Amino acid sequence: MRSNPMAMMMSLSTLALAGHAGAQLEAKQAPIMTRWAEQVTPDNVHAEYPRPQMVREEWMNLNGVWELAFAEADDRLPVGRTLPQRILVPFPVESALSGVMERAERLWYRRTFQIPENWQGKRILLHFGAVDWEAKVWINGQKAGEHRGGYDAFTFDITDELTGEGPQEIIVGVWDPTSNGTQARGKQVLEPRGIWYTPTTGIWQTVWLEPVSRGHVSAFKIVPDVDDSTVLVQLRGRRPPHRLDVVVYGGGREIARATGDSYVVVPIPEPRLWSPDDPFLYDLEITVARDDDPSHIIDQFRSYFGMRKIEIGPDEKGVQRIMLNGRPIFNIGTLDQGFWPDGIYTAPTDEALRYDVEMTKRLGFNTIRKHVKIEPDRWYYWCDRLGVLVWQDMPSGDAFVGRGQKEIRRSDESARQFEFELVQLLAQHGNHPSIVMWVVFNEGWGQYDTARLAETVRAFDPTRLVNSASGWNDLGVGDVHDMHAYPGPAAPAVEEKRAAVLGEFGGLGLGVDGHTWTEHTWGYRGTEDSDELTRRYEQLLRGVWDLQKNSGLAAAIYTQITDVETECNGLLTYDRAVTKVDVKRVADANLGRVPTLKTVVETARDGEVKWRYTIAKPQAGWEQAGFDDSSWSEGRAGFGSEGTPGAIMGTEWTGSEIWLRRWFVLDDEPAGDVRLFMHHDEDAEVYINGVEAAKVTGYTTAYEEFTLSREARAALKKGRNVIAVHCRQTTGGQYIDVGVVRVVPYRVPRRSTD
Repeated sequence: MRSNPMAMMMSLSTLALAGHAGAQLEAKQAPIMTRWAEQVTPDNVHAEYPRPQMVREEWMNLNGVWELAFAEADDRLPVGRTLPQRILVPFPVESALSGVMERAERLWYRRTFQIPENWQGKRILLHFGAVDWEAKVWINGQKAGEHRGGYDAFTFDITDELTGEGPQEIIVGVWDPTSNGTQARGKQVLEPRGIWYTPTTGIWQTVWLEPVSRGHVSAFKIVPDVDDSTVLVQLRGRRPPHRLDVVVYGGGREIARATGDSYVVVPIPEPRLWSPDDPFLYDLEITVARDDDPSHIIDQFRSYFGMRKIEIGPDEKGVQRIMLNGRPIFNIGTLDQGFWPDGIYTAPTDEALRYDVEMTKRLGFNTIRKHVKIEPDRWYYWCDRLGVLVWQDMPSGDAFVGRGQKEIRRSDESARQFEFELVQLLAQHGNHPSIVMWVVFNEGWGQYDTARLAETVRAFDPTRLVNSASGWNDLGVGDVHDMHAYPGPAAPAVEEKRAAVLGEFGGLGLGVDGHTWTEHTWGYRGTEDSDELTRRYEQLLRGVWDLQKNSGLAAAIYTQITDVETECNGLLTYDRAVTKVDVKRVADANLGRVPTLKTVVETARDGEVKWRYTIAKPQAGWEQAGFDDSSWSEGRAGFGSEGTPGAIMGTEWTGSEIWLRRWFVLDDEPAGDVRLFMHHDEDAEVYINGVEAAKVTGYTTAYEEFTLSREARAALKKGRNVIAVHCRQTTGGQYIDVGVVRVVPYRVPRRSTD
């Protein structure tokens, strides 16, 4: 540490803010807030140790109140100057919890801190969990370093910039072009709308200090080997001569140890394998000492790992499946975008981070697809600890793939930055057992050099699956063929070497009054209430499990766990205050315990079904039982145009309207939960014995259940009944087919007593 006259220039007001203990800053009010927002204070904001997989004893949290100024590109460095505003770090400037809630492209952050006396003689590291997007850092007026990348952690050794005593000044200059740049940014845009959300600018993860010795470990990797019952612990960037000691603990007791130089392979006796059903974690104690004097410790820290193996392999029928620890595991998961109404990219508390993972488990999911965002280490820690498989997306950026294109051309600068951040993602989060798949691109967003980048990821981390592109443009590379279907479900064709997965489906919408970001919300398919949302979810999952059994589907990711801003297609509201579905029924559906359907009136799915039809507008009363339809044509269900998703073509219909009638006979009055079973594209009205049974708008992409009106249910009778249908079409595909089903509740099979 050197002396610096800048310390003599600090004003009394600046000295009073040193450490900012007890400094006050009130949060703003977002359209809605989570219940955890009330727990956030400048003294306790994200106070947990931020790096659970590399824990050292000594550290200093720099979260709390910082000075802030909105900046211009040509501003002078504000050394020794008190900035005009205050912000609560680590919440982004656009968030309510930051106390600012304003948009910015350039910012200055400033605060002071004191180095503890017992840190004297050690190297002092300044860590940033994440800053979006460009960060330049000065200590006491001297530049410590700069970094570009909105999602990866970075560290500067600031020892030589520190003064010998007294307060130390830190200044961070931030620049974030958001959607005006080509950098990885996920769903952040300057003008939020639809599936695009409020941006994050500046510091959005924990800032902290750490004292270390010269020669400390900066990074390491853990590679479990289930087949050999061993774990590899390797120090990155370290070379002998020194001594590496690794001790493994299981359930609080030592079970193994090994000694080496830059790496060790530790045998694990009778390994307990990590899985969502049993997320057992082993603890590690890692010590680096001088080779000629083992009592001279250079570095020491704690970590953990899970013994698990992920791969693609054939099931008993030869269909490629996702295999965990040598056994097929159907990945049933949610899309998780990691946005918060009060913190935007930053969860209000660690408890809130945990809650999302816990609710995912309670709802019966075993997988989370972390969608075009990278989380703080503690989110992955909770996934490791609670037992969730994670598909980790690389955040997208740059341009979209245009119509007719497979990939875009990125500039050299854009490609270099994307690949730098991609490798940082793999390197910084590769020790988490929960992460089982890397997703390089989403839906063509910035997609380029797909085959090369898929191989880059595989070469860097051969222990995990590679999803080269989730949705849209599949180029035949990677471990899975991933398609998207809304509402779906659907499945890609079975392949010889890759697994077929459904990376997005669902999107059932339900806005809850008092818990929405805006008055007007949307979902991919609207529902009226919690019961309908739950029932339609069960319908979707019935289709998912059918595809799993009969079409080789290996995974399905539902959109989504929570509402996000104007999107109301979450299972939870955006503020996490309301769970919109019946938790037990959804959990049962995710385990395959879904109600079954018994056919009452056949559709084209059941075989050849004949209808009377006309494309000329009929006379009034056409829906009544006594109407004479003898002049109408006769055709086989279903009616529509080739290529309409989910259609089973029987009779071509390409006009704008069609009217259908058919008679059916019931041996008995139908009992139980009777519903329409229909695939419509687009608007349709259905009548039973002249009584309106349902009126639907929009379109479906598959056969779905629809509630019968109470009057139509009462009109069903033993003997002859007539069903009449009117369907309209305006654009795109067209199709209509209608039947009746009875819903049979799932019953847990009784165990044999033999």
